[in-house]
Amino acid sequence: MSKEKVKIKFGLIGKNISYSFSKNYFDQKFKQEGISNCSYEIYDLPDISSVENLFSDNSLAGFNVTIPYKERIIKYLDFLSPEASAIGAVNTVLINSSDKKRIGFNTDYYGFERSLFEVVKGPINGALILGTGGASKAVAYALTKNKIIYKFVSRLPRTNNQLSYQNLNQEILNSYRLIINTSPLGTHPNVEEYPCLPYEYIGENHIFYDLVYNPAITKFIEIGNHKKALTIGGGKMLMYQADKAWEIWNNNHSESQLRYEKFYRTK
Repeated sequence: MSKEKVKIKFGLIGKNISYSFSKNYFDQKFKQEGISNCSYEIYDLPDISSVENLFSDNSLAGFNVTIPYKERIIKYLDFLSPEASAIGAVNTVLINSSDKKRIGFNTDYYGFERSLFEVVKGPINGALILGTGGASKAVAYALTKNKIIYKFVSRLPRTNNQLSYQNLNQEILNSYRLIINTSPLGTHPNVEEYPCLPYEYIGENHIFYDLVYNPAITKFIEIGNHKKALTIGGGKMLMYQADKAWEIWNNNHSESQLRYEKFYRTK
């Protein structure tokens, strides 16, 4: 990306996201790479409709999306990448430098996939995805891509592929080695919260993956450690998805025009 002094803005949209690591991460990245013409801001939006005010800022080149807007942002976009279209959730938005079209991407699945298989080398017999929000869809996409069967776990199951927390038992937990928390339970400041599981059936054959990254060791991870399960926190996933987002933004400013042949229209 050009290092000229014209200010280019990036940021993060979400709700109640003062805890986010993203601003510090990108501030440090810009400093380390000597990029002086870019800034990264936190946009805490009371409602997704407020995003229209951001789009009126011509210096805004893109932003990340977090809870609870990963699905709701889609109607405000012009195109989706193939992955975002398949997942049905967006965590990265690019505003094309040539025509200002708004393109949604999903880098969550990449961050999850890479961070999981850096740690887990053997086969995974199945996974339980705790939660059914936008992040859970990216996780499901990565699992499908790697031919790992899974079930969602929800307080109010609505499909055949969703289980109730109340129905979890020893047989189910023995059948699904990988348990992934995609819900916000345990996020600062509510650090004592954790998913309601029958933890007496958890042991050293299980893998606990928590997408929550603040705190680094959540109550869920703490319990997994106590049960001698393999545990993975959300920090690495966050880094990898952020780096992939930067690659998307940076490449756009390195090319004269983004072509839309491979993208899906939202309107």
